[in-house]
Amino acid sequence: TTAAFVDVQPPTVVDVVRGLADDATPAVVVPLLLSGGYHVHVDIAGAVAAHPRAVAARPLGPDPRLAAVLTDRLREAGADPADPRTAIVLAAAGSSDARSVADVERTAGFLQRDWAGPVTTGYGSAAKPTVPDAVATARSAGADRVVVAAYLLAPGHFHDKLQGAGADLVTAPLLPDER
Repeated sequence: TTAAFVDVQPPTVVDVVRGLADDATPAVVVPLLLSGGYHVHVDIAGAVAAHPRAVAARPLGPDPRLAAVLTDRLREAGADPADPRTAIVLAAAGSSDARSVADVERTAGFLQRDWAGPVTTGYGSAAKPTVPDAVATARSAGADRVVVAAYLLAPGHFHDKLQGAGADLVTAPLLPDER
């Protein structure tokens, strides 16, 4: 197992896959990403396309198991799935890639199955609406309580920003979780 990165930090996926290919080592790139945006469809796809013994797995989401983890995080935060006046805003990092936005919307659909109140989406960057705008919209639509479900793998910059989005509660990130 070798770690590689698609943005900011070395080693890059391109460099790692190229190095493995130079050694005639087959490679499977497993994106630790929740949706299929630019990094999956351009960065990772390009890295494996250049080497016939390299393939890429799909991103982690959308997947009903992630919705189950989100449901657990919401309950842990104190949200009641049976309360139709509690709105959930699924907060994702965001992407300008429409495929990523569609994946997040599909995850919201999985989550909606377990919640009596409305489930909508909000984004930390690039996509719209922003998380604060999604929270404000949920309130103006009549929600008594708005809970942000952090659709993020770990704490960090985007999770820190959720605390200031105006919600009544914010969940913990998805990890750690044995699923």
